[in-house]
Amino acid sequence: MLLKVGDLARRTGLTVRTLHHYDEIGLLTPSGRSDAGYRLYSQADVQRLHGIQTLRQMGLALSDIGELLAGDGVAPERIINQQIRALDQQITQATELRGRLSMLRDGLMAGAEPDMGNWLEALALMTTYGKYFSAAELKQIFSSWGLIEADWLVVKDLVRSAMDRGLPPDAPEVQALAYRWMALMLHWMGGDMDLLERWGHMFRTEPSTQGRNHAPPGDMIEYIETAIKMRMAVLEKYLTRDDLRALGHVPHTHWAALEHDVQALLSRALSPYHPDATSAALRWNDLFDTLTGHSPSLRQKLLAASTNEPLLQAGAPLSAPVRAFLHAALAHAAPASAAAQPQHVNNKKARKMLDPHAT
Repeated sequence: MLLKVGDLARRTGLTVRTLHHYDEIGLLTPSGRSDAGYRLYSQADVQRLHGIQTLRQMGLALSDIGELLAGDGVAPERIINQQIRALDQQITQATELRGRLSMLRDGLMAGAEPDMGNWLEALALMTTYGKYFSAAELKQIFSSWGLIEADWLVVKDLVRSAMDRGLPPDAPEVQALAYRWMALMLHWMGGDMDLLERWGHMFRTEPSTQGRNHAPPGDMIEYIETAIKMRMAVLEKYLTRDDLRALGHVPHTHWAALEHDVQALLSRALSPYHPDATSAALRWNDLFDTLTGHSPSLRQKLLAASTNEPLLQAGAPLSAPVRAFLHAALAHAAPASAAAQPQHVNNKKARKMLDPHAT
């Protein structure tokens, strides 16, 4: 079957002028001519045209395409593979562009019309972010910001206060802030340690990202990272990277509420055996289950770490008097908890599961 130039143009969406031009430059010479002199294209010609258009979509010049397709013919699988590569490239570029446009649109919808300075700042930041993250990763990061924003702003102010007062990184107050900082960052990144490490690396190496849009300034990053490194050096003796990924998030407000309520029990001089104390102990256990993702092995690792490491105890979200009170209440509550377990689970195991030192 042979096609005239007009039929080929109509069925491919190209213009007759384009096909004539391809013939004139020797890129696509028809296999035959009719008695009247019309160009006639064979299946092999159509196959070559596919290759030409595929390479055109990849951005190659016609002269380069001619050299690439030079020879006796082009294998059909080669043409198809070229076309797939071109489409994959277009999909990747389109997805990346769509992600960046979506973020820009969301930003415009959330605030006032930006001025030129806003546009320039946004362009500069997006260029920097693009060196480290894909549009999909940035969308995930920015869309998750609302999960931590309120607590983050509080923590940042508290860290600045600790810096202004000259507190050392190993001070209990600073270690408690390092715990909150780490928990918030891990929650923000959805437990993705690789993402978190790249985010931290970007802020350490790109001064233009520091101090913008609620980001910490360089001196604060250096200060809190010193405290975090001290904490991580201890934790890594007990936890793997997979363990860190598996940690759940307990909002600081939940720890603070438990601290407040137990302090109230202490002020009333209530016995650890009082029903209110038992209720507080069970609340603590629920929070710890959330923190460890209901994983007994992770729970035991955290218990070992906190029992053996004073630095972790110093940065705990619950104070020492509250932990001591909960310990007594949990020891009393453990037999009741064990009674609800299968018979092979004894009271000793129940007490171990309810050990409060992990916080």
